[in-house]
Formats: sequence, structure tokens, C-alpha cells
Amino acid sequence: MKYKEISKQNSAAELERTLDGFRESLRRFRFAVSQGKTKGVKAGRESRKDIARVLTRLSQMKRT
Repeated sequence: MKYKEISKQNSAAELERTLDGFRESLRRFRFAVSQGKTKGVKAGRESRKDIARVLTRLSQMKRT
């Protein structure tokens, strides 16, 4: 998810739900890697970056 898509979500509740979804997908990815079902690590990297983007947007909203 790009930053432009994240910035369109106006409420903190929507961002929290999005953040929960990204964290759940990262958790599933980590279990899949530990079980040997996933070979690539690009999906995990993207999930971590998406989580960071959402957290950054949330902190910006709280400052203003």
C-alpha cells in the first residue's frame, strides 16, 4: 500500500484496522517461513514497510 492510499484514510480507526490487517499478514508470513512454505522474503519486507507507513501516518495525525 502506497503512502497516498494511506493518507486518504481520514480516521484513526480506519488506520488502526489497516494496521491490524498488516500485522496479521506479517504474522502469517513468519509462520509460513518457519514451516518452510515460503521461499521469498519480499512479502515480509513489504509488510514491514506498510506497517511503518501506517504508524507514521498515525503519529502525524496525533501531532496535529
